[in-house]
Amino acid sequence: MAITRKGLRLFLAGLLVIVAGFILMMGGGSKDPQVFNWAMFDFRRLVAAPLVILCGIAIEIIAIMKRPKAGPEGKEEDK
Repeated sequence: MAITRKGLRLFLAGLLVIVAGFILMMGGGSKDPQVFNWAMFDFRRLVAAPLVILCGIAIEIIAIMKRPKAGPEGKEEDK
């Protein structure tokens, strides 16, 4: 199989990290369109959330590119 169980878990963990980044980026809107809300320019939305998303993408790349270790018989392990 192209992806092992460990790789699949890593792939799902990366997906959860990406979703967490998008959740961090949510909000900052204003109820009244005539009032500007400066909360959309805070550290969480401009710095932390994009870094979390990039970390999730890096985890996805590692999950896809990682090769399984060869077992004692030369077969690839599925652990």
